[in-house]
Amino acid sequence: MPRTVFCRKYQKELEGLAAPPYPGPKGQDIFDHVSKQAWEEWQAQQTMLINEKQLSLIDPATRKYLQEEMDKFLAGEDHDRAEGYVPPQD
Repeated sequence: MPRTVFCRKYQKELEGLAAPPYPGPKGQDIFDHVSKQAWEEWQAQQTMLINEKQLSLIDPATRKYLQEEMDKFLAGEDHDRAEGYVPPQD
């Protein structure tokens, strides 16, 4: 049976990550409070931001920006989105 966590983003029990995604306290916090689903959605959102805004991960300001957006996204708060992106219709 997979490990479950009370997801900060979705405010319910969901499947958790298999391991912390980062080293240190930040990674442990995500491991303890963010679902696998929310983390995978963040990774897709982060990829869109990097690609659409042509961000360079070498730039410390970019890494800080992505960290701030990740915190907002995983907390279920309003976050930056890629301009021009239109989600697929169901």
